[in-house]
This record gives sequence, structure tokens and C-alpha cells, in this order.
Amino acid sequence: MNLVADFVLQRLSEWGVQRVYGYPGDGINGLLGAFDRADGDPEFIQARHEEMAAFMACGHAKFTGEVGCCIATSGPGAVHLLNGLYDAKLDHQPVVAVVGQQKRLSLGTHYQQEIALDQLFADVSEYCQMVVHPGQARHVIDRAFKTALTTRGVATIIIPNDIQEEEAQPSPPREHGSVFSSVGWSRPRVLPDLDEVRRAADVLNAGEKVAMLVGQGAAHAEAEVTEVAELLGAGVAKALLGRDVLPDDLPYVTGPIGLLGSKASDNMMQGCDTLLMVGSSFPYSEWLPEEGQARGVEIDIDGRMIGIRYPMDAHLVGDSRETLRALIPLLQRKEDRGWREKIEKDVREWHDLCDRWAGEHFDKTINPQAVAAELSPRLPDDVVLTADSGSGTNWWARHLLLREGMRASLSGTLATMGPGTPYAIAARFAFPDRPVIAFIGDGAFQMNGMNEMITVKRYLDRLSGAAPLVFCVFNNQDLNQVTWEQRAMSGDPKYPGSQEIPDVPYAAYAELLGLKGIVCDDPKKVGSAWDEALAADRPVVLEFKVDAEIAPIPPHIMKDQGKKAIKAALHDPELTGIATKGVRQKLTQYAEHLPGRGKK
Repeated sequence: MNLVADFVLQRLSEWGVQRVYGYPGDGINGLLGAFDRADGDPEFIQARHEEMAAFMACGHAKFTGEVGCCIATSGPGAVHLLNGLYDAKLDHQPVVAVVGQQKRLSLGTHYQQEIALDQLFADVSEYCQMVVHPGQARHVIDRAFKTALTTRGVATIIIPNDIQEEEAQPSPPREHGSVFSSVGWSRPRVLPDLDEVRRAADVLNAGEKVAMLVGQGAAHAEAEVTEVAELLGAGVAKALLGRDVLPDDLPYVTGPIGLLGSKASDNMMQGCDTLLMVGSSFPYSEWLPEEGQARGVEIDIDGRMIGIRYPMDAHLVGDSRETLRALIPLLQRKEDRGWREKIEKDVREWHDLCDRWAGEHFDKTINPQAVAAELSPRLPDDVVLTADSGSGTNWWARHLLLREGMRASLSGTLATMGPGTPYAIAARFAFPDRPVIAFIGDGAFQMNGMNEMITVKRYLDRLSGAAPLVFCVFNNQDLNQVTWEQRAMSGDPKYPGSQEIPDVPYAAYAELLGLKGIVCDDPKKVGSAWDEALAADRPVVLEFKVDAEIAPIPPHIMKDQGKKAIKAALHDPELTGIATKGVRQKLTQYAEHLPGRGKK
């Protein structure tokens, strides 16, 4: 007998789903039996927690451009999905979640594990529907995928467990109320109004100091972004979700922007007279030009987001690549390259400063910046990089210089702890022959990353191989990013009661699981530790004992934040360390201007 559960998995397969990330429970018993009968098409991948399954689905979507899929049981399992699904929603990734529910007969009785799932998933989902008739499954699944792809968001399918075990109706009865849907979707060409394109060209042609900011919406427009930057003599800053839009070895790419951005990006934004934003919803106005300083042009495929980050003179609602292609013939090449030359000089000085910062170690403790700086020239071709949320993200953003073909992502808008590890696992499943490296703070690794090492153990034969899979853990026994935020934003000293975390032997734990564990606590051996990890024949937990007192110094210090940081430092338990190291690092920034230092 072909059951609804079997039909659901067959339909997922027809939509191109190869893996469904999840965790079992009796609310999806019918679907679990169908997975067994499906013989790996699609395959059930068992995470350690439903939140991790949702992160894996989001990571799959980010790195492949395909719909990610996750599954959870009714009640608590469904609740656990939410954080990972919100990560997908806020970063505009297509994810379909399949969720179990109690029998239809019991709904509305306050039954065990009965939750109003349509209400629970209403905010996170662009589409949320419960299947209450076998003939309904077809069009609910089809519409879920079409919606996830069209809106670049989350769609949720709720299936009561009694429906899962009913006889399938692949073709509904031909009667009033039946709907006959199909598998299939194609990406539309979204073009802006031509008059608005001309208006944008006029603004950009009139500008003398053009700054560009690109996000993940420019991901498939590398050639067009490069051509526009060359024509306009512009520099290009990258929002974190747009890290892999352009390689960092282009001399005019200023790198990250914002609190963990580069001085080159900050100088460009403070000095520009024209701003071109492409596929980015970067929200922090204090790191953009002051209102009235620059004229603006923005390209975004979502008209709801156009012109809400900076006042724009031209609002181009359209696909980035198509829009730039329409714009390029109207642009005039700027013959005066003085602005571009200044940007390139700032970029060289920034990279030099990052190298000098990374080279400063205190009290024979590893400077966390050195972990990223030593990896950067060792990055394998075609590597996929993930990062968790924490102070390590600063070094991931600033010190890792991406080359052509490399991929990188993290939780951008939600900025949640926890996705670095599951993103990496999903990337390895999707690309078994590509190197994958994750940067994870010890707080995030304790929160859930360690558990997912058990997932790596379970699928060790699949996740091992010639290409490295490395989970790099920054061990400083401090929830470091929040500690620095407390100092700079609240004016409070570090509170050990909330900020200090246990020292855990992460590498030894990895060895217990049959993975490779490497510990490095010597600043002189950071490079060799990376060499060993990248040469390993199985997944690696690479643990660096790093200095918690190295501040993620912003490109420029806001007056209010500076006052609060000073106030906090006066009562901070780590006053001596952060004062000495902070002053040293800041002096390094200005060392090139000191007498006796030659010009670059």
C-alpha cells in the first residue's frame, strides 16, 4: 500500500530534495517508516536536536541555492525548529519544514503534545498549512516549495500522524474543490523601470567619490559588480552575508563594514559623495554616510526593502545582475582615478595593520587574531567557510582574505549563536569533495556544537575524505562578544557570573568520538597547528587557547561608546590586561605615522 507518508517523500524527491535533516518522534512515525521504504531518496539525516536540523537546512540553502528541508515531530520537536527557521527567514533562505501533529480526532481537546502549530509557525512562515485530507498533500507540498523559492523564505507543512498513514491520493478525485498542482518553478527576470535606471545612471555619473556596498543579493553578479566598480572608480565594501561576492585580493575591495569592519570601508563611507548599495539590507546607519552627505542609488529585488537604510535618489527594484546589466551601458568611465587610488592605499594599509595586530601576543598567550591570520594564506581552494556568532566572527571577517571560488556565510540578520557547526556539516554533505572550515567560540561550541560532533561521528565515513573538515574552537572561557558589548554599550564591567564558562577539553572530547583533536596554546605553533589540521584524513576539532582580553577594536570609536568603555574599565576585573593590550593594539594602528616609520 502506498501511504500519504510515502507520497510526501516522493514529492520532496521530485522537488530535488536529497536530504531531510531532522530528529525522530512519534508525531512523525508514519514519515519515518516511509523514509525506511524510500531507501535514501530522500535520505533522513539525524541531527542531535531539531534546532540543528533547521540550521542545517538553512545552511544547505545558503551554500547550494536549493531549498533546504527539515522535519520534526509534533509538540516539543516543532518548537525546537523555530530558531533555525527564523535564521532562514531573516537571511532570506528557502527552507521547507515538515512537522507532525496529533491525530485529527484529538485536536482541540488539550491532548498530549497538542500545540496550535499553525499559530506557532505563522510569523516565521511565508506559507503554513495543515494537510487534513490525503488528496490535499500534493498541492500543499507544491505550494510550499513554490512559496519558499519565490519569497526566499520559510514554508511549513503540518501533517497529523493519522493522515500520514492513510492511503495516498496522488491524483485527487475530479470534483469541485479538488486542485491539481505540478512540480516546477523558474526564476523570473526582475527588471527595474527604465526611467529609474536612467535616473540612477545620472546620479552615479555625477558623483566624484563613489562607494559601493554589496550584500548576498549580489551573489550571482560578480562580473557586473566588478565592471561597475571599474567604470565608476569605486571601492566595494561587503556586508557579512556578501563576503563571497567578490574576492578580497581585488585591490579596491575594502572588506567588511560596521563594528567589525575595516578602516578602509569606514574611510570610504565617511569620504564618499555617492553611495551605490547592491543587494544588501545592512542596517547600521552609523557606519553609512551621514544623511545629506551622499546621493544614493540602491538595487534590491524586494521593493519593501528599497530605500529604508539610507535616503536614496534612485530606487531600482530588480535582480542585481539584470539591473546592473541594464545600468552599465549608461555609465561613464571616470577618468580621474584619485578616489580609487586613495581607496586602494587604505586597503593596503588596513591589511598591513591587521597583520601587525595579529602578530602581537601578550603573556605568551595566543592572540585570537593570529588564528585567522595564519589560516588566511593556507586557505584551500574552493573552501567553504562558516562562522558562529561571537568575538571570533570579528577575526573571521577581518583577517580571512577570500579568493575566487571560496564560499562563506554565517547567521547575518538573526546573529544567533549555534549555526556555525551545523552549517559546516550541511556544507560537507552538499559538497563532499570541498574543504569546509568553521570558526566557533567556546560558548557556542558548548551550547550545541559539541553535540553535533556526535552527528559527525555517526556519519564519519561520509564526512571524512581527502578534503579537510575542521571545526576551529576559540577557547577563552569567556562569552567574549557579549563581554565587550557590555563594556562598550552599557558601560558595565565584565560580570564573571554570567560571562565566564568552564574550560572544557574540546580536542580530547573529539578524540573520544573517533575524530582528530588538536590543541594549540603556543603563539609560535599556530601555523603548524593549522597545517596539521588541514592535512588530517578525518574531521578535526582544532582548539586554540586564546587571549580573552584582545578587544575587537571598531574602525572608529563612537564618542558615547568610548565613554562607556572607559567607565566600565575602571571597575573591570580584567582592567590591567584590557588596558595594556588595548593601548598596544591602538598604538599599532597609528604606528605608521610615528617618526622613523617609512611611508608605504
